[in-house]
Amino acid sequence: MIYWETMLKQEFENIVNQISQVILGKEEQIRLALTCLFAKGHLLIEDIPGIGKTTLAKVLAKCLGLNFQRIQFTSDMLPGDILGVSVFKQKTSSFEFHPGPIFTHVLLADEINRATPKTQSALLEAMEERQVTIEGKTRQLNNPFFVIATQNPLEHSGTFSLPESQLDRFLMRIEIGYPGRSAEKKILQGKGREQKLSSIECCLQGQDVLNIQLQIDKIHVSDALLEYLQDILQFTRSSTGFHVGLSPRAGLALLQAGKSFAFLHGRDHVLPEDIQQVMPWVVRHRLKSKENLGELSIERLNKLLREVPIP
Repeated sequence: MIYWETMLKQEFENIVNQISQVILGKEEQIRLALTCLFAKGHLLIEDIPGIGKTTLAKVLAKCLGLNFQRIQFTSDMLPGDILGVSVFKQKTSSFEFHPGPIFTHVLLADEINRATPKTQSALLEAMEERQVTIEGKTRQLNNPFFVIATQNPLEHSGTFSLPESQLDRFLMRIEIGYPGRSAEKKILQGKGREQKLSSIECCLQGQDVLNIQLQIDKIHVSDALLEYLQDILQFTRSSTGFHVGLSPRAGLALLQAGKSFAFLHGRDHVLPEDIQQVMPWVVRHRLKSKENLGELSIERLNKLLREVPIP
């Protein structure tokens, strides 16, 4: 019996409904963010300022009962501002380590592309191995550990593009977009965002999140589904439309996101439709057009899906 049968699907819907009270009219983005978290991934949200990127991170942490820290990235920030520093104590004639904000469950890296590449790279080990090495000593991070990074579009002034190695650490990249007309009216009336954040109930605890992540690892994946996933990877590598094809790590990310999506929709096995639903958000920041090295549109990725036969 999988954990879902004891937790019930209504619990997940309750989480979505709770978050939707603050992030109005963005149910799809909320479901994708939860899919990413439960898949043990990290989330990159790219959009213009004022859309609700920071608020989404806050309400996710509160609803799931996780500790939350926010770092406002700036061009003069140093790696020590994220990881922590050792301070010399005269009384004991020794150094005492002061942990940085990275020692939390949910870390909001706000406007991550306003920091220099050196500072951005301070997150690489943490995101990949859930640990940090500071002054030659390795320190484990909290479990679960989840980075939500926001970034402004690169055409905005004062931004540094994330290197490919950093982008690859994010399981998903999503956009929130403008609210619909009715949702925006509620926001203007003071019925959304920060006004309702204080009333959000804690739906889970940290151990519940870990239990869900463990159950997602047990989701069944058939040989036919693995063949389908390999066909997608091979298509990106052999097609003339892509600069570089998807790596094995990207394949693992796509599989894990598909398992999480299936679990959160009440299934104990992955369907091709699960892979298709999460694929644009998992691979879009990993693929570039061969023509101009630019980003691929959602339409282009959907065309890819249509060209790969479903088993």
